[in-house]
Amino acid sequence: MTTHDATQELLHPVPDEDGAPFFDYAACGELRVQTCTGCHEPRFPPRPCCPHCQSFDSLWTKTSGRGRIWSYVLPHPPLLPAYAAQAPYNVILVELAEAPRIRLVGNLVASADAALDSVDPVRIRIGAPVQAVFHTMPGGPTVVRWLLERP
Repeated sequence: MTTHDATQELLHPVPDEDGAPFFDYAACGELRVQTCTGCHEPRFPPRPCCPHCQSFDSLWTKTSGRGRIWSYVLPHPPLLPAYAAQAPYNVILVELAEAPRIRLVGNLVASADAALDSVDPVRIRIGAPVQAVFHTMPGGPTVVRWLLERP
């Protein structure tokens, strides 16, 4: 008898040319954001041209990996069958500490490799401080997940 691992069916991000460095740095355990070398404004999602000064020059700036929950949702019911086994799970929007205009989507989990439903939804609060952790998806890229700073 074989066991079915639903995590293998979860959606994987598909990095494009502009976003590939984000996932490369995540695989090294670093949360970096694209930053314009012309006006020094961070930008996300990554793109070729700065929306502030229209420069095409950028670099990837390392962040502390800290932020706060800006918003969240608990999908009811999950739209894809692979996610049903982990419901109720959360999807959070995190505002980065160093760049409040940058918000990243992810999941609040008990540890980097924990299931998506590893944090009780009653513990999620807007404004709660979080810290980035990194999870390598089976057969896929490394993604950013989030831990509560004060569990």
